[in-house]
Amino acid sequence: MKQAAFGEDNPHLSPREQLLRGVIDAIAQTMDLYGANYSFGQLYGIMFFEDKPMTLEEMKQVMNMSKSNMSYGVRSLIASRMVTKLDEKRERKDLYAAEMDFFQAFKNFFTLKLQREIDVMQQAMGTAMPELQALIDAADTPEEEREACLRDLDKLRHAVGYYDWLQRFVSGLEEGTVFGGLPGKE
Repeated sequence: MKQAAFGEDNPHLSPREQLLRGVIDAIAQTMDLYGANYSFGQLYGIMFFEDKPMTLEEMKQVMNMSKSNMSYGVRSLIASRMVTKLDEKRERKDLYAAEMDFFQAFKNFFTLKLQREIDVMQQAMGTAMPELQALIDAADTPEEEREACLRDLDKLRHAVGYYDWLQRFVSGLEEGTVFGGLPGKE
């Protein structure tokens, strides 16, 4: 796209580019809903509609951001597997390309987020549950405290069931077995 900084009005944009700004904004809003930085969502949208890989310098010009912020945004998108750093270079500059398959982008983004949630919660519950059981079993635990620990342990056991299910969901999403696989991948 041959546009000036994304946030600026540019009378030289083609009708196509003007229309795409609305879609790029919608992509950014959608990513923001799921915890991604809004401007990084804009960057992904811009890269998605770009017909060729982009350098950091090109992204910086389009986004009107500092090189350090742009670099951070690209690293964040790479970590989410929404953008890939290519092996090839253009004039000794690294090239980056957006994941073009929305189904793959969804899978990449959500499996990473959900797996992080699973890992954090399983670690916390794995620490808390034996300690609660120890308090329940201890002879010197007051009865009121013991009952509270039993209720808490019951809640955590329910949560364990949820995180076991969520792990199966994430694994199925990664393997392509959830929902019968991703559309267009048959």
